Amino acid sequence: MSYDLARLELLVSGLDHPEGVAYAPNGYLYASGESGQVYEIDLSTKTFREIGRTGGFGLGIAVDAASNLYICDMGVKAVVKVTPSGQSSIYSRGAVDEPLTVPNYPVFDARGNLYVSNSGGWKQNNGCIYRIAPDGTAIVWDRSCAGFTNGLALSSNGDYLYVVESTEPLIARIPILADGSAGTREIVVNLPETVPDGICFDIDGNLYITCYSPDRIYRLTAQGQLEIIFNDWARMSLNAPTNLAFAGPNRDRLVAASLGGYGIVWADIGAIGAVMHYPSL
Repeated sequence: MSYDLARLELLVSGLDHPEGVAYAPNGYLYASGESGQVYEIDLSTKTFREIGRTGGFGLGIAVDAASNLYICDMGVKAVVKVTPSGQSSIYSRGAVDEPLTVPNYPVFDARGNLYVSNSGGWKQNNGCIYRIAPDGTAIVWDRSCAGFTNGLALSSNGDYLYVVESTEPLIARIPILADGSAGTREIVVNLPETVPDGICFDIDGNLYITCYSPDRIYRLTAQGQLEIIFNDWARMSLNAPTNLAFAGPNRDRLVAASLGGYGIVWADIGAIGAVMHYPSL
C-alpha cells in the first residue's frame, strides 16, 4: 500500500538538519540538530524551541520516565543526557577499553539497559552495538551487525533487537538471550540500492523503515511483506529521512526527521505505535 504524499504534513520547519526524533512522556516531541541543538516541539501548537545543546552533532534519541533525553552525539563521541530544562551531561562514552567512536542510535529495554549503535566507518564493516547498564557500565554487546550499524528497535516482547545495517543494506535482528547476551544475527530483509537509516514498530508488529536514499519510507508487515508507503522522488516532503517515531497521546502519528532539510513531517497512517520503554533511572 502506498499513500499519497499529501498525507505527510509539515509539523515544524526551521530546524538545523534534524536527524533524531523521539516522543517523551511529558507530551513533547524532541529532535536533534547538526550543531548539537536539542529541539522541543509542541504538537498542539506546531511550534518548537531550542532547549539546549549537546556540544557536537546530535543523532538518535532515547527517553526515560522523567523525559530526560539520551542523545547519541557523533561529535562528542558519547551519549549525552539532556534534561527537559536543557542541562546536558555525559551519560556514557562507551566501554572503558573501547570508547564510542560514531554513536548513532539508542534504545532502552524494560530493565533500563541502553543499547547504542556505533556505526564505525562507511563501508568498513566495523560497526557494533554497545549495551549500557543503568549503573553506567558499558560493554560491546554485538559485533555481527557491522555494516554501518544504524537505527535500532526492540520487538514487542523484548526478545529481539532489530538493527539497520546501512551499507549492506539490510535489516537484521539479534536474539537477546536469557542471560542478556547477544544471540546469532539473523537477516530480516534485504534492501538493495537503498541506504536505510531508522526503524520503529507499531502495535501490530509492522516495522517502518526510513531510507536516507532514496527518499522513502517502507513498511515491513508482520507477515514479511515489504511495501513502500511513501516515495518522495522529488524531495518535496521527505529529504534524506533518518529517524522516525510514533507521537501524540495516542501514538497515532508517524513522525519523520529529514537530515537533508529543515523540517519534521508527520502523518496519520491508521497505525498505533508500539509501547516504548521509559525507564526510571
